[in-house]
Amino acid sequence: MTGVLERGTTTTEPVATILSRVLGQSATLRVEAFDGSVIGAADAPVTLRVNSPRALARLVGAPGSLGLARAYVTEEIDVEGDLYTALRAMSEVTLHSIPRQERLWLARRLLPYWREHRMPPPDLEARPKGLLHSKRRDSQAISHHYDVSNRFYEFVLGPSMTYTCATYPDADASLETAQATKYELVASKLDLKPGMRLLDVGCGWGGMVRHAAAEHGVRALGVTLSKEQAEWGQAEIERKGLGALAEVRHLDYRDVPDGVYDAVSSIGLTEHIGKANVDSYFRAMQAKLRPGGRMLNHCITQPYKPDHRHTDPFIRRYVFPDGELEPVGTLVTAMNEAGFEVRHEENLREHYALTLRDWGTNLERNWTDAVAEVGIGRARVWRLYMAACRLGFELNNIQLHQVLGVKLGDGGASGFPLRGAHGAY
Repeated sequence: MTGVLERGTTTTEPVATILSRVLGQSATLRVEAFDGSVIGAADAPVTLRVNSPRALARLVGAPGSLGLARAYVTEEIDVEGDLYTALRAMSEVTLHSIPRQERLWLARRLLPYWREHRMPPPDLEARPKGLLHSKRRDSQAISHHYDVSNRFYEFVLGPSMTYTCATYPDADASLETAQATKYELVASKLDLKPGMRLLDVGCGWGGMVRHAAAEHGVRALGVTLSKEQAEWGQAEIERKGLGALAEVRHLDYRDVPDGVYDAVSSIGLTEHIGKANVDSYFRAMQAKLRPGGRMLNHCITQPYKPDHRHTDPFIRRYVFPDGELEPVGTLVTAMNEAGFEVRHEENLREHYALTLRDWGTNLERNWTDAVAEVGIGRARVWRLYMAACRLGFELNNIQLHQVLGVKLGDGGASGFPLRGAHGAY
């Protein structure tokens, strides 16, 4: 079979055959291409459709996850069936780089497509400007992801409006139950009691702030770089009658006013601050705590020492610009050197896979409304990234760790019981 290009150029190999070598062959995946070529069983549960030669041009320009993502976001590639199942069938490509030898092989065969059909990247890609992890650039990066649309996030996250890993008491628990369980786990580890002051950095839509105030009588301040999050979170605080105890501000964590807090929660912030700022970040949080005060750091990590600190190129361009993931050991060391005594650590990566499963289910249930709210391209970005990250957590390509530390009091006093009372056992 000969593949015919839109402008008359030809290639002697069927497109589906070329892609099957790179993507791998799986009983669950069928590949159908615009040139009529097919690889895979007719009854395969998932079909990858290559709709346009532009998809192949994107693969030459950015082999691996970024090229595939660009083609998917622009509908040049489509998936019939469950996207998560498709990604699992070709996980070596979607979660890792294509080996150099394979990239060269692919480029030689697809070069005619690149010459005829190359296009600029989709305009949904983030390109923050300025010094990496400066306040101005961090504000741009956070706005790219979080200031999409509060209504869109309501479709995806559900009533809790919580965009961090939940904690499932069992695999069949609802997302709302799991998010409430997560907040209570954090509160227990921090030993929150009525009258305490809590600082929640990177507070999102204020879920932890509201939980601490409503369930534990804590005076809680949350800060976020997202203006839309801050507005939504403060309005929800007022709606629930928690204004006397809780507050959400549109503020950089580096600009939080000095004060003495009894506890600090950081749920999903450390991924955004950059390795160069990790040490100063933990020192700043330690300085805001009273002696005996606790900090709970909850964030995505790499399971090994990274060759580079940046996230996957698709995630970096479309989802979390400038995100950097570190191994948990790096964070534990930084906390220790900042003056915290580390008291407990646990990996919740399986829980994040379940959380992403449920967010993906919400998105599919509200797909028509979500597309109407943010457009087909952005909705496909979220669908792709949640399915890919779910797979990443399942396969231990990424992890989610909670690390609990304390600022010791006089004579090394930690204030911890011998066993169990801080929710970690």
